[in-house]
Amino acid sequence: MSAQSATEPAPRARRGGQREPALVVLEDGTVLRGRAYAALGRTVGEIVFATGMTGYQETLTDPSYHRQIVVMTAPHIGNTGVNDEDPESGRIWVAGYVVRDPARRASNWRSRRELEDELADQGVVGICDVDTRALTRHLRERGVMRAGIFSGPALPAGAEYPTDQALEVLLDVVRESPPMTGADLAREVSTPEAYVVEPAGDPVATVVAIDLGIKSRTPEQLAARGARVHVLPQNSTLADVLALHPDGVFFSNGPGDPEAAGHEVDLLRGVLDEGVPFFGICFGNQLLGRALGYGTYKLEFGHRGVNQPVLDKETGRVEITAHNHGFAVDAPVGEASVAPFDGGRYGRVEVSHVGLNDQVVEGLRALDIPAFSVQYHPEAAAGPHDAEHLFDRFIRVMTERKGR
Repeated sequence: MSAQSATEPAPRARRGGQREPALVVLEDGTVLRGRAYAALGRTVGEIVFATGMTGYQETLTDPSYHRQIVVMTAPHIGNTGVNDEDPESGRIWVAGYVVRDPARRASNWRSRRELEDELADQGVVGICDVDTRALTRHLRERGVMRAGIFSGPALPAGAEYPTDQALEVLLDVVRESPPMTGADLAREVSTPEAYVVEPAGDPVATVVAIDLGIKSRTPEQLAARGARVHVLPQNSTLADVLALHPDGVFFSNGPGDPEAAGHEVDLLRGVLDEGVPFFGICFGNQLLGRALGYGTYKLEFGHRGVNQPVLDKETGRVEITAHNHGFAVDAPVGEASVAPFDGGRYGRVEVSHVGLNDQVVEGLRALDIPAFSVQYHPEAAAGPHDAEHLFDRFIRVMTERKGR
């Protein structure tokens, strides 16, 4: 929720000389002072922290971060600039950006532009010179919450030390912003029109991918393995999907509360009823859980970063994985059991992967229908790449069923 419109150029935080004051205001009343970064103005959203040491460009352009203010725990941000190869979508999606030490200039052979200029060009309000480690510890103790960044014209007079009354005004702005719980956001980030990603070499399968906030690397991973990928909008119907005669259906990552995604769950149940192989990641994992009859719940501070250890229960192997999710599936972690939806319509299901930091469900596998999903990101461009084999598994499931 930037203060700038899509057509109005954003005032810049850096035009030479000293940076202007800026504030981060959390809904619990916490206030941190810093300096304006990127665009000046006001933004509100759910404030979350990301722990990756690299890959900030992929984070910024991931549609899953829609309506979220991202705090970078790595202290030095912007040193590799911005290039035209690494974006995961056509724009920056974060609502705001919090960094400690912004790079004075980019230094990388692939860099085409400065990160701060790219953020300002797209109207992203940010703040720097903030103790991001202290802020992250606060969010880990209190849980993620709504917050706002205020700078330039959005700040009250005497912004370095605003009065209690002025801070209450800013706090009211934050507390009046919509929460993430109950938010139906996939429709806001999905492609408006269908498109096709052609396979490398001869096609071995046709995949319909429902864009709920899909990252560009996902269809590329499938296409590299010989799949022709039809990417469809979030509001697509079962008839739209089946008209393409898919060998498999994929549900992508995306923002928002899975409990609010009624259309997507109904669509997925239609896919499962047709017996079409299904693979989902992140939001797609949560939707599979709901389609099978399990609940979902909001995590206290979520998983965001590229260093999350996950146990594959089948192999016993621990994979280091990339995450970005604030909700999780509430399913039994023990032995396989009959999924509760409609008296067990979809048969037995097991939790296939578990997060080792907090035992959160990180994957589901149906044993009587061809469906599986993971909560993390096997396609993560910035790495790690431990879980890329899941795309091979999806291709194998589809081709084996075609060969019957």
